[in-house]
Amino acid sequence: MKNSLTWRAVLIVLVLVAAVFSAYPLEEKIRLGLDLQGGMHMMLRVKTDDALRSETDKDMERLRQQLKEEGISGVTVSRTGDTQFEVNGVPVNRREVVKKQADRYLGGWGWSWSGDLLRFSMDTGYREQLKDQAVTQAEQTIRNRVDAYGVSEPLISRQGMGGQNDRLVVQLPGVDDPDRIRELIQSTAFLEFRFAHPNVGPQESREELLGAFGGSLPTDYEIFPEIVRDQLMQEVGRKYWPIETRRVITGRDLRNARSSSDQFGKPTVVFELTPEGGDIFGTETSANVGRSLAIILDGVVQSAPTINERISDRGQITGSFTREQVDDLALVLRSGALPAGIEYLEERTVRPSLGQDSIDKGVRAIFIGSLLVVLMMVVVYKFSGINAVVALALNVVLVLGALAWLDATLTLPGLAGIVLVIGMAVDANVLIFERIREELHSGRTVKSAVESGFSKALSTIVDANVTTLIAALFLFQFGTGPIRGFAVTLSIGILASLFTAVFVSRFIFDLVLSRRERVERLSI
Repeated sequence: MKNSLTWRAVLIVLVLVAAVFSAYPLEEKIRLGLDLQGGMHMMLRVKTDDALRSETDKDMERLRQQLKEEGISGVTVSRTGDTQFEVNGVPVNRREVVKKQADRYLGGWGWSWSGDLLRFSMDTGYREQLKDQAVTQAEQTIRNRVDAYGVSEPLISRQGMGGQNDRLVVQLPGVDDPDRIRELIQSTAFLEFRFAHPNVGPQESREELLGAFGGSLPTDYEIFPEIVRDQLMQEVGRKYWPIETRRVITGRDLRNARSSSDQFGKPTVVFELTPEGGDIFGTETSANVGRSLAIILDGVVQSAPTINERISDRGQITGSFTREQVDDLALVLRSGALPAGIEYLEERTVRPSLGQDSIDKGVRAIFIGSLLVVLMMVVVYKFSGINAVVALALNVVLVLGALAWLDATLTLPGLAGIVLVIGMAVDANVLIFERIREELHSGRTVKSAVESGFSKALSTIVDANVTTLIAALFLFQFGTGPIRGFAVTLSIGILASLFTAVFVSRFIFDLVLSRRERVERLSI
């Protein structure tokens, strides 16, 4: 008997020490959710059609370049939809060459002839693959931006099934500037370097620009706006540039970007290119000295400096930027461009003061609930009730220790889960104590009644707790955010209560009863 008590005492002490070590100090070890710490919760949708259009444009340009290298002239390539484009004017005697190039470079496309018109349509499997990649890349890009901004322990995860698997949930604890975070996340940050028209400069309106070309823009040019700002950075107007459709380099060719200042002290972004991007940039700038090179960010011309000499692997982006905008632009360029636009479906902001108020009320609820349970157990079960109170206190310590060890997030529903666990923790003791009472009333000795009470109540206790645990696991599997926090706390509490109510409570009874050879009565 003494050996049994010894190893059980050692086990209980080890578990208790491990829980205290894991949870102390609480303010550092327990991670708080948004509803307790304050911060932002956002549900975003990735506009995957943007990624499809971008891929279509890229494949169109690839085919155009290959046909040009094969010496096929007079061919026009134009997009007719997000996932369709057509090639017009292919000579009959060069169709086999076009077919060969299409088979070689456009593996995810189906195509068909209609006279001298070749129509391309993206395969369904390829289309779904690109959508999935766009959402995955957006998730990683947002994570990189948030990490670079310095948000501690953000939660960024993909949500939705079937036709809604383009959703992302972003939870950012402790954020105190929601507007800046919103702009930081939503900015596509798609950077392009393109040449402006060599003979026609920017105009005050689209109509004036089209008029300069006789009413219609050349097929290989597009119109891009540039925002004109005053000294206070307020928009005072716009002008419109004729820009080549061909991209010289994009943000994907950047190796690094950082905020800096130009010779006049204005905020700028200094960038460095990858070796491949530097080679392309050097070749293009050396062949186009004297032309304006437009720096386009998210479809808006930031500046269009004139090329005076060859530029190889580095340069700077100037424009009407504030210092904060330059810092954020450098950040998003380093973390990469989003593959598609972002739409906000839901946003909630919890202020830190409201979170602290939730903590205070949650702790008050735990204290009041615990006090009522303790009073009830002591009044109804006398000395044996103190046994249950000790087990209950250990239960709470184990829950907090497990939350810290698992690095779980404690939410407001999680606090509710702790209150529920406190009530459930004594359920097992009530079952055991009532069974012991019945055994005592039937004439059994105290030691025999205690042993019988624990053994006969065990199956009922396990059945009730396992049933609740299964429900908690379903909540965790299919719930989101706060629901999962409640499920985690409840699951840990159930396992802890099984240990404390059955193992620890039985140990306390055995320890007290072992000190006397003969026990006539039990305070229960």
